[in-house]
Amino acid sequence: MERSKMTVRELCHIGIFTAVIVMCAQIAIPLPGMVPFTLQTWAIVLAGLVLGPRNGTIAVLAYVLLGAVGAPVFANFSGGMGIVLGRTGGFILTFPIMALLAGLGERKGGVVWVVFALVVGTIINWICGMLYFSFVMSSSLQVAFMAAVAPFIPSGMLRIIMLPVIAKSIKIALLKARVTL
Repeated sequence: MERSKMTVRELCHIGIFTAVIVMCAQIAIPLPGMVPFTLQTWAIVLAGLVLGPRNGTIAVLAYVLLGAVGAPVFANFSGGMGIVLGRTGGFILTFPIMALLAGLGERKGGVVWVVFALVVGTIINWICGMLYFSFVMSSSLQVAFMAAVAPFIPSGMLRIIMLPVIAKSIKIALLKARVTL
């Protein structure tokens, strides 16, 4: 079985999307539940939708690994294993899954598959994030849900509705500019 190689173009697209995720993570609004609202999850899903399952997931893995080794790429210019193993670690660790599912839904084709993939990815992210938050903070699942998931339900629903349209617009613009993905 022959292993496919990445092109320089693909590596550049991955690097660009990793940088976009880093920038979106810095757009952070502190919330009372100790989990800030950021645009990083929007960029993570967008990476999967635009770059596809493989390259989108690689872009997100690069982001997570950069943060894990201490680069200040997470919200509020934070980084390090303390963040990955801290109260938001369950969310961070499932980001690659969100990108993968978004890319698979896009590859399958049709808005129903994309929305289904985004819903499943979001639910996985929320459940793992909530369970991890509960464990790290020694709180009940109810407290974890109210602090780490409930405030994000409206923006999560908006993300699921808007990102397929935004991704399609980006792809059309890239085609018009003769940029191949």
